[in-house]
Amino acid sequence: MADKLHTSLHEVIGHASGQINQGIGQPKETLKNYASTLEEARADLVGLYYLPSEKLVEMKISPNAKGIGKAAFDGYIRNGLLTQLTRLNLGDDVEESHMRNRQLVAAWAFEKGAKDNVIEKVVKDSKTYFVVRDYNKLRVLFGELLREIQRIKSEGDFEAGKALVETYGVKVDQEIHKEVLARNSKFKSAPYSGFVNPVLVAEKDAEGNIIDVKVTQPGNFTEQMLDYAKRYTTLPDVN
Repeated sequence: MADKLHTSLHEVIGHASGQINQGIGQPKETLKNYASTLEEARADLVGLYYLPSEKLVEMKISPNAKGIGKAAFDGYIRNGLLTQLTRLNLGDDVEESHMRNRQLVAAWAFEKGAKDNVIEKVVKDSKTYFVVRDYNKLRVLFGELLREIQRIKSEGDFEAGKALVETYGVKVDQEIHKEVLARNSKFKSAPYSGFVNPVLVAEKDAEGNIIDVKVTQPGNFTEQMLDYAKRYTTLPDVN
C-alpha cells in the first residue's frame, strides 16, 4: 500500500508541482541530459515527504500516516541502495533515469545523515543491510534535497544538477553490487516484466447507444504495441 500511495503522489502532485523562474528555459534546455533524472527525483521526493503526513489520513487517502511513511522510507532506501542493482551487470554504471534518481536520493540521504546515524549500514553474516534509525530526520533530509532539486530546476542550474547526479546517481559500489547479485542468484524471475492491457469493446444497439462493454485480451505484447502504433502514432488535430 505504501508503494502504491507513493507512486500516486509521485505522479499526481510530484510531476504536477513546481515552477520555473521567470526567464528560465525549460529543463530539457537548461539541465539537458540530467533533466529527466532530476525531475524523477523531485517527484519521488514530493511523495516521500508527504507520505507521513496526517493530512493524508484526514483526507482519507492514507489509512495510517506513520506506518505508511515508515514502510515507504524502508522500501525506498533498500531499493535505491541495494535491490535495484539486480537489474545491472557487474561493472555497469546506472544509466536509466528512474534508477539514477532512486540511487541519488538514497545515497545522498545516507551520506548527509551519517553524523546522526539516520541510516545505518549493517553487515550481518556477511550480508549488507541499510537500516533507517530516525524516520523524522530522514523526512527532513528528503525535504532539504527536494528544496535543492526544485531550486536547480527553477533556476536552470546545470552544474549543480550535474554534480548531484554524477556524484550520487551513476557509480555503483562494486562490492555491494557483487553481493547483491550473489544473494539474488537463487531467484530466476526476470528483473523487468511487461504486461498487456485489456481492450474494452463497446456493444451498441440499433440506435448506436452503448448497451454493454466487453473486456477482451490481445494475443500478445507485440500485437498490442503494433495496434497502438497503427491507431495512435498520428493523433488527430484537436484545434
